[in-house]
Amino acid sequence: MIDLHVHSIYSDGTSTPAELVALAQKRGLSAMALTDHDTVAGIPPLLEAAKDSTVEIVPGIELSAECARGTMHILGYFIDYTCEVLLDKIKTVQAGREKRNVEILKKLNKLGYVLLWSDVQQEAGEDVVGRPHFAAALVAKGHVKTRKSAFDLLLAKGRPGYAERDRYSAKECIELIRASGGVSVLAHPATLYLPDDQLKGVVAGLAAHGLGGIEAHYAEQHPENIAKYVAMAKEYGLICTGGTDYHGKNTPDLRLGIGFGRLHIPDVALDQLKAAAGKR
Repeated sequence: MIDLHVHSIYSDGTSTPAELVALAQKRGLSAMALTDHDTVAGIPPLLEAAKDSTVEIVPGIELSAECARGTMHILGYFIDYTCEVLLDKIKTVQAGREKRNVEILKKLNKLGYVLLWSDVQQEAGEDVVGRPHFAAALVAKGHVKTRKSAFDLLLAKGRPGYAERDRYSAKECIELIRASGGVSVLAHPATLYLPDDQLKGVVAGLAAHGLGGIEAHYAEQHPENIAKYVAMAKEYGLICTGGTDYHGKNTPDLRLGIGFGRLHIPDVALDQLKAAAGKR
């Protein structure tokens, strides 16, 4: 059993690298990919924690890409997390995230949901501050009952507390992952919210730019969508990957390796990613 989409405290998850390794061993995972948002800071401590374990660690990242509708994320696998080009680009993204966070805080306070920056930082700890931490702070202050309601009411794209931030284009994300020696994969394609014909057009365009795979197996995707994405991957010569998008306590019903209980990520996906990255 493998899981190729996992987050730690270094982005918007709640588990430390050591906790992830321990949980992966308990769940019987043979491999796990850390794909924190716009950061590789969690990879060295994860590798250290796993050096005496049976869990193979895949260095990864999840980059946010420009998208006219919905959300587009590009996953990178078997990246060189010390690559200077990658690190420089990440710094630019993180600066944009910090600017966006200031804007979100201003909007929430203007709407009457009073928060201090220290309230948000307390929820984030040492993590890169993101919208889940704003959601947690809103719950802690009693403004909303759940993190989900915070997103539905305020923080989701198009809601009054949302703020855009600078992102690279999907092509730039693919090129950046390639420059760091990795393989790029379109994450959770359903979040693009596109009709099938338009989604196929997007996937075809990304494949032409060097996309290596599509996340067909995902915890929140319906079986008919999985079949559709598998067929799409076959049509465009892409690897079918998968993962739970595990965030720890932020998604308490979702379990590492199996999602909500029915997810199965084929082990062959890891072999195919290794081959594409030249890691065999």
